[in-house]
Amino acid sequence: MNKQIVLHARPTEAIDPSLSSGTFRLRSVERPDKVPADKVLVRAHYLSLDPTMRGWLSARRSYIAPVEVGAVMRGPSMSQVIEVGSGLTSKYQIGDWVYTWAGWQEYALVGESEAEKIPIPAEGRPTDVLDTLGITGLTAYFGMLDVGELRAGDTVVVSGAAGATGMVAGQIAKIKGAKRVVGLAGTKDKCDFLVNGLGFDVAINYKDANWRDQLKDATPDQIDLYFDNVGGDILDACLARAARNARFVICGAISQYNTKKPKGPAAFINVISQRITIKGFIVFDYRPKYHIAREELSGWLAQGKLVRKEHIVSGGLEAAPQGLVDLFAGKNTGKMMIEIAPVSEAIAPKAKL
Repeated sequence: MNKQIVLHARPTEAIDPSLSSGTFRLRSVERPDKVPADKVLVRAHYLSLDPTMRGWLSARRSYIAPVEVGAVMRGPSMSQVIEVGSGLTSKYQIGDWVYTWAGWQEYALVGESEAEKIPIPAEGRPTDVLDTLGITGLTAYFGMLDVGELRAGDTVVVSGAAGATGMVAGQIAKIKGAKRVVGLAGTKDKCDFLVNGLGFDVAINYKDANWRDQLKDATPDQIDLYFDNVGGDILDACLARAARNARFVICGAISQYNTKKPKGPAAFINVISQRITIKGFIVFDYRPKYHIAREELSGWLAQGKLVRKEHIVSGGLEAAPQGLVDLFAGKNTGKMMIEIAPVSEAIAPKAKL
């Protein structure tokens, strides 16, 4: 059989993780027993959880169609090929690790365009395709370098800095010569990790009563580039600290996704007075350039310049709804993934993490 998690009801505010009365339902269907010539059958091992998933549950207009009620929840996974259709035997072998958009399910039939083999660098591991070499790393890369136009000597601030994208964005800023990189996170442990583990110059706990004063002290020359993952009060405070001609990269707004009335910034007038550029972006727009980013990201990983951090949740597919709720509660440091099946169950004994 093949377990799947499907959307049962669109949440109006917070996601309800209960599989009996909440946003999702668990169902079992027969696993495909015949593989068409143009498909491969994959088994998911690790499922990526990302803040953008909240938007996919809403019916409002967005960059991608919402998940339909009754459909398998959308999401990328690190999967292994377990059967190959006759027309794809020259491209795939049983045991290949692939990056797929198979959704929240244990097995899936996918076509060639849906099963991407991503080269893993020296000292790399298959889960890198969901993290540094996947949407997480690509978002940080293009957001910081293309949208944000990072310049050597910049003062850079990253919100949600201990999250999957934020921690990579901050590290890229350091690698590319930023003068000062400041991260905001929600616990002391996360702040300590940003400074001691990732090389941020300063980390601020936004739950401290005086975090705005800390932000001011940490940006004596104001903010040249702000990489925003959270929106709300932190975006507002950074607008108030923006340098002239600052660039504000709007990657996400996780603090606003579960509220009926999102909060806009009170310091918006600074956009005029300081000539601030604010630009949102969607990483899918950069698909033709993914290979360029992955080559550089792979090099940094292999050289030890880029540090990965994974937050892996056990419990199988059933753990995904609660994991998504925990992601919004900030319970992760680094990339959150659900372990659907341990790598010890992989087909090829040599396939190791």
